Amino acid sequence: MTDKTNNQTLGEEIANAITHGLGALLAIAATAVAIVYSCFVSDALGIVSSAIYGFTLIVMYVNSTIYHSLKNNKAKRVFRIFDHCSIFLLIFGTYTPIALSLIRGWLGWTVFGVLLTLTILGVVFNSINLKKWEKASLVLYLLMGWMAIFILKPIFDAVGINGMLFLILGGVFYTVGVIFYKLKIRYMHPLWHLFVIGGSTFHYFFILFYALPIK
Repeated sequence: MTDKTNNQTLGEEIANAITHGLGALLAIAATAVAIVYSCFVSDALGIVSSAIYGFTLIVMYVNSTIYHSLKNNKAKRVFRIFDHCSIFLLIFGTYTPIALSLIRGWLGWTVFGVLLTLTILGVVFNSINLKKWEKASLVLYLLMGWMAIFILKPIFDAVGINGMLFLILGGVFYTVGVIFYKLKIRYMHPLWHLFVIGGSTFHYFFILFYALPIK
């Protein structure tokens, strides 16, 4: 049996729900750790940043899990929109501690503002017509995700080569995962989910150990 909403078989959807269901549980635990940790190593901006990041991480994994758990009906179509919009939220949430806690100052707030604007636009356009903007959204996901290229120097100056490895490897996992996402081969979507978990894991530890602590 194939789901008409996303052309996934029942077995694939079970695998999709299990992978990101596990991701959701890990995200909840990781968020609690990040917020508590930031209370000891950062200031108000760091604490708020970690909360925003954790919230978007949980939202992304929970929406994805619910979407893939539903049968082919109106609710599934609605959660498909939520699922795609959640990616914009997670990119924004991931950059928030980098912009406000690590970089700070006018540059940090500029990055925060640009990404917030792009996130709002992405969510609005996907909510209006997901099918029409799906390909454009994929391009925007990648552009937003690799926006760190434009702020590499201040990031590198703050975290050094070890921190950069965590940040870059996270981006590589997400980007390579997109290749599997686009392949029209069975069980590539669950594999994409595993790459997402890998990418968010590297970025989580980058935020925890490099973005949140006040140098």
